[in-house]
Amino acid sequence: MTAESPAQTVQRLFPLLADSVSFSISHPPGIPWVPEVDSAEGMRGFFELLQAHVQAKEFDLRQVIAEGDDVVLIGRMVSEVKKTGRDIDTAFALHTTVQDGRITRYHLYEDSYAVAKAYFDD
Repeated sequence: MTAESPAQTVQRLFPLLADSVSFSISHPPGIPWVPEVDSAEGMRGFFELLQAHVQAKEFDLRQVIAEGDDVVLIGRMVSEVKKTGRDIDTAFALHTTVQDGRITRYHLYEDSYAVAKAYFDD
């Protein structure tokens, strides 16, 4: 069995995105893979930018908490910034909301200092 690529995995999410999506990732100014997003099309753009600038290395999902329409994923991820070759090693929490079978909220909380250090620090 051949493992699917990260792009294939993310593309499976697209039909699950609502037309209007509340999107939030706290990040330092100048990080090129975090655009303004408010729609499913914007989410597609985000994932395309993310793939262009960052290479996933590790993803450790430690806990899933669900209550009503809300699902929170907690874990740790390591990604390499392609421009610098440096790693972003961060704990994360991803708060999603699902209504009528579609994702309406995507709020990612991560170590923005680690992101800035990997992207900007010389």
